[in-house]
Amino acid sequence: MKCTWQEGNRITLLENGDNYYPAVFEAISQAQKKVILETFIWFEDDVGKQLHSVLLRAAQRGIQIEVLLDGYGSPDLSDEFVNELTAAGVVFRYYDPGPRLFGMRTNLFRRMHRKIVVVDESIAFVGGINYSAEHMSDYGPEAKQDYAIRIEGPVVQDILLFELENLPGKERVRRWWKRRHRPEENRFPGEAQALFVWRDNDEHRDDIERHYLKMLANAKREVIIANAYFFPGYRLLHAMRNAARRGVRVKLIVQGEPDMPIVKVGARLLYNYLVKGGVQIYEYRRRPLHGKVAVMDDHWATVGSSNLDPLSLSLNLEANLIIYDRQFNQTLRDNLQGLITHDCVRVDESMVPKRSWWNLGIGVVVFHFLRHFPAMVGWLPAHTPKLALVDPPVQPEMETQDRVEAEDGGKT
Repeated sequence: MKCTWQEGNRITLLENGDNYYPAVFEAISQAQKKVILETFIWFEDDVGKQLHSVLLRAAQRGIQIEVLLDGYGSPDLSDEFVNELTAAGVVFRYYDPGPRLFGMRTNLFRRMHRKIVVVDESIAFVGGINYSAEHMSDYGPEAKQDYAIRIEGPVVQDILLFELENLPGKERVRRWWKRRHRPEENRFPGEAQALFVWRDNDEHRDDIERHYLKMLANAKREVIIANAYFFPGYRLLHAMRNAARRGVRVKLIVQGEPDMPIVKVGARLLYNYLVKGGVQIYEYRRRPLHGKVAVMDDHWATVGSSNLDPLSLSLNLEANLIIYDRQFNQTLRDNLQGLITHDCVRVDESMVPKRSWWNLGIGVVVFHFLRHFPAMVGWLPAHTPKLALVDPPVQPEMETQDRVEAEDGGKT
């Protein structure tokens, strides 16, 4: 399928689980026919149990519900927790479930990282928020700062069609050649416009990255990018420097209190190149940053699941919404500017690695690695990820085609 810019949408920014979970749970509770939910992480904690409860009640009143979880991100839900849902009729699948080796998860790459909910044909949610208590502000110092959006309008139909095409039983057209999709042009810019974009390992390998590149090339005044795991390829780094050098205020918000220490190490390897090129870098210090959002000038914005790192740009299944709307842009811009003003430390010369032959050598190696990483990924062992139904004893009655997919594993 190919999505186009859709007009007449109503898009609401949702910050953290405090705003996101009530909105999602309310939409599911009001569903009339169907709910599709997919996420990377679903934990069996207070938030996960609330989701379980609202899905169970919806299923018991006859709503058709399909759930897709990532086999790496959500490996520990108990049989009792899952079977109660499947007994009520919920179709429950894992993406690429892998066996453990010495207690460790083995399916490290090519994750289903999207966070999408579609309710009937009227409401959708897209963003970076998983279902776990650590996305609530009362979780403590390690609570994550994150974003999602609630969507109503014509673009919901595109999101629904995308979901339906990626369910088992929908065989894709396979071509021996790989088409390269260009970023969809917004030929008639206006307000309340939205475009659904995704990344897969087939014909949409770099769609999200190319929208970022085009955005940076078109920027006139200001760009703010907030990204949790920032370690992009050379093209995107070069585009950020080029924008800054022609007078655009390019502001980058990265983790200053990361949930994984290696994140800060990786990002700081890039500070010299970016700061010397005029990019303003801010380390968010209040708590771990988990957002994947950006704004440009007065209209353009994006919210989604895609980080700007090798996993998201070259391996994972991701989804973002590109938004062209002055009011939404201003709302997200004000939020990000508030982070910069109150909770960030700007990177200055003292935080940039000193120039030396050693640092220059490391920089060259890093740049070339980043530039060629997508090609290197192709050397990894190729496999067809599976969509697998949870094991019996309890599973709802399904159509024959779905039974075949349950036995053989569907393709995604």
